[in-house]
Amino acid sequence: MLSKEDQDVLTQVGPGTKMGNFMRRFWIPAALEREVSEPDSPPVRLRLLGEDLVLFRDSKNRIGILAAYCPHRGADLYLGRNEDCGLRCIYHGWKFDIAGNCLDMPSEPTESNFADKVKIKSYPCRAQGGVIWVFMGPDNKIAQMPRFEWSFLKQDQIAVTKRFQECNWAQAYEGGIDSSHISLLHSNLRDSGEGNFGRARDKFTTDDRHPVFQVANKPYGLAIAARRNASSDSYYWRITQSLFPFYTMIPPVLRGQDTLGEPYGGHAWVPIDDKSTWTWSFGVKPQGPLTQEEYELTAGSDGRWGPIDQNYRPLFNRRNNWGQDRDKQVHTSFSGIDGVANQDAGIQESMGEIVDRTKEHLGASDVGIIEWRKRILTEVKALEKGKEPSGAFDGFAYNVRPASVLLPRNTEWQQGASRLLGGILAEK
Repeated sequence: MLSKEDQDVLTQVGPGTKMGNFMRRFWIPAALEREVSEPDSPPVRLRLLGEDLVLFRDSKNRIGILAAYCPHRGADLYLGRNEDCGLRCIYHGWKFDIAGNCLDMPSEPTESNFADKVKIKSYPCRAQGGVIWVFMGPDNKIAQMPRFEWSFLKQDQIAVTKRFQECNWAQAYEGGIDSSHISLLHSNLRDSGEGNFGRARDKFTTDDRHPVFQVANKPYGLAIAARRNASSDSYYWRITQSLFPFYTMIPPVLRGQDTLGEPYGGHAWVPIDDKSTWTWSFGVKPQGPLTQEEYELTAGSDGRWGPIDQNYRPLFNRRNNWGQDRDKQVHTSFSGIDGVANQDAGIQESMGEIVDRTKEHLGASDVGIIEWRKRILTEVKALEKGKEPSGAFDGFAYNVRPASVLLPRNTEWQQGASRLLGGILAEK
């Protein structure tokens, strides 16, 4: 369990908070590029790390992210006109460019130079891998962009989407690095049903529900290895990547001896504020283009991370018990909830908006969670003392993959799986 002080550090992300300061040292996924696909298209509301923002693409195809409220009288710039290389407030017409400079004040006298004295907060942003990224930290500490393999592949090799989640980022994230729950929460009662784990899909997680965890510190965060029995002379290793400040990479299902060359996926658990999260999901196929079916599975509104509506809100949520079907729970699936994403969200959101970790009882299956909390809290506290997080300035440290592999029982997993865990970037 955590102390109340550490619980607050872990969960509070607003301006001036310890975790908020830490997260602001990294580039953050802000929106999908397709949300502002054309110059002068309608602006998009954003809320990240407890801050209200507005995103727009100007007449020259440049992207801007500004504080949401006009500095004149506080009107919402989301309602504004995106025109002639600026976002114009519809209240009195004050207009701002992507750098936050005030370009025009039609309500002021023609001879006034008041506009030169007014500037709205703006944040650096970039488009990469189908995602618009924002840096919300100090201007003199701008981090390197993370060099995820998927950020540099061709567009037809990646699929990215997001969905809204009604809980604190940390309890959602901890679900993403918890490799033990897949043997239960995501399991079928029979071998049918590709959506869940069963013997037909992954017999190792079904047959051995007591994984043994080993955790390795890395420049980007942690590699969390879950070991299960495979045969009398081999172990099944499932290696999850945990990357600062809120990324995870999911081990592919093992179909042979290892997952080298297999498509893989992952998540970014981006805090909207203390009580809600954008759960980003990506699918990656380094060996070639995704098929249309593979793309729809990852990025489609009814794919593995759906169903979601046009605003990326899940149709199954706490108001309908995440679609749980008690008859299915008796006869088909362990949870009675369809879809891995809905199962995860149901459990994570069922804890409440912010779970009270001072009351929990952690066991052997929680080693990965325990080590992650220790590491990230150590990094946050080090930043307080002036030590910048190393991962923020080493973008290529993020050029890694997750993996599943069968190894002889006498083989150390880091050595045996080393060739599986590195991404390939031609740029490097």
